[in-house]
Amino acid sequence: MNLFDKAKEAMGKHPDQADQGIDKAADAAKSKWGEHGDQIDQAAEKAKGFTHQPGEQEPPPEPPPQEPPA
Repeated sequence: MNLFDKAKEAMGKHPDQADQGIDKAADAAKSKWGEHGDQIDQAAEKAKGFTHQPGEQEPPPEPPPQEPPA
């Protein structure tokens, strides 16, 4: 399991703590790039949405290949 997978697992188990971390990161980013505060807030909200998704999303199965007409 790589670092990214471990982080995803930890965020899934503790979404409230993940949200606090996202808020802290957003505040730090706004202190440096305050003129982009709205975009930073939007990104933080989108990131919070990922922490509250139930389970891991898998792509839908591909349809079976169609045979060309004979």
